[in-house]
This record gives sequence, structure tokens and C-alpha cells, in this order.
Amino acid sequence: MSRFSVAARTARHPAERPVGDGDALLVAQGVRKVYRTGELSVLALDDLDLTVRSGELVAVMGPSGSGKTTLLNCLSGLDEIDGGHVLVEGNDLFEMSDHARTEHRARSMGFIFQSYNLIPVFTAVENVELPLLLVGVPAEEARERAVAMLGRVGLAHRERHRPNEMSGGEQQRVTVARALVARPAIVWADEPTGNLDSAMAAQIMDLLRQLNADDGQTIVLVTHDPVIGAAASRLIRMRDGRLAGDSTTVPPADAGDAMRP
Repeated sequence: MSRFSVAARTARHPAERPVGDGDALLVAQGVRKVYRTGELSVLALDDLDLTVRSGELVAVMGPSGSGKTTLLNCLSGLDEIDGGHVLVEGNDLFEMSDHARTEHRARSMGFIFQSYNLIPVFTAVENVELPLLLVGVPAEEARERAVAMLGRVGLAHRERHRPNEMSGGEQQRVTVARALVARPAIVWADEPTGNLDSAMAAQIMDLLRQLNADDGQTIVLVTHDPVIGAAASRLIRMRDGRLAGDSTTVPPADAGDAMRP
């Protein structure tokens, strides 16, 4: 099938549902995504299969336009898909209503964005506690957990500061704390070091590796930086909406040092 083609949404049937294996946290099967602009249709994900197991730190790399961010958005349920299945913790995201999918995402997923996406009038602790408040955690407990998580990422001394009073690296640490405070099953990170210099990027990657190693936190990150990719325990390469490579490695203990100038 041409990459420039229209894909009809695949009918879903219980017999076609993918089955996870072992400790699989996410199972994607036959995922297709088409972007349409006027008469032009671009096949962004082409019958893609992927399994992510609990506790993995996965980096997704590929040239511009290869489908990296589209993959993250579709596997997290932020974007609709045009065919296939995506199961997270055994739940098919696209069999859910929009409301149920949003609730599942709030409870089971965390997000780290390149542009931080912090609320500028909120302090660091208010930004971090917000996801907890949105899912009904009592205010006192939400504040305690937010303070504790800021301590985990080395920002206990900045909890009362607003984003414009912090460096880029500190703001990204706040986004990491916000992504993790609800104890999600999986954290998605889209170019989490893209706006940082090499020293700050190394610190953020060291932090993600530490959280993955110490807590078993599952993390899937998109990056264009081969040094960041090499610091993950699994590297997926994409090209033209398909997986072009999938390798498991053991990053060196000083992987973060290689990122520093």
C-alpha cells in the first residue's frame, strides 16, 4: 500500500484483540494512523505492532516525519487511530468512550513534554499536585505527595517558585515530578531534553534512568538525540511509519556522563 493512501478504519472484533504475553504492559497490534488534508492522505503509522513490558525504559528514534510523535500520541490515546488495537494494562483504549479513555489516561499515564506545559501562575508544588486533584485525591494528601515527589527530583527548595522563577532544567524536573506523582503505569516523554543544553539534558536523563531503575517505572521517550537513545535499555527505530529496528542494550553506568560537554 502506498504511503499516500486513504485507510478505512478497521472494524474491531473480539477475536481480533491482541493478547499480551507475560509482563506486557502495552500491546499494540496493526495500528494505522492516517492524516488527511484536503485530498491528500498520509499514512503516518502503517500496521505497526509493538509490545512494551513493565519496567522498560524505551527510546524511540527516527528521522523527521518517521512517525515518532504520532506513535506516542496514538499509543497513549491522545490521538485517534484508523485501525488496529492498543491495550494498556489489558484495556483496549479505543474500545473505550472518550470519557473513559481520558479517565484511564489520567490514572495510568504520565506525560513529559518538550515545552514543559506548566501553568505559569501556579507554583511548582501546585503544578505537581494538579493531576492528583483532578482524579479526586484529597487536597491534603495531594499536597503531601507533590512535596515528596519534588524532593525526589531534587526540587524541595523550589516548591513555592513559579515556572518563570526557575531554569529550564528545573522546569523540566517539575514536569517529571508531575508525570510521576500519580504513580502511573507508564510515562510518555516527547523530546524531554529538546529544549535543554547538554548538561541539563544529561541531568534529566540521569533522573529518568534512576526512576526507572529504583522504582521500576516504565518510560517510553521520543528523541532525536542518539546519545539519549543510547542511554535507554531498549532502542526502537522508526522509518515511514513502521518499526525499522528494535534492540535491547545495557547502557553503561556512566551513560549520562557521555551527554555532558
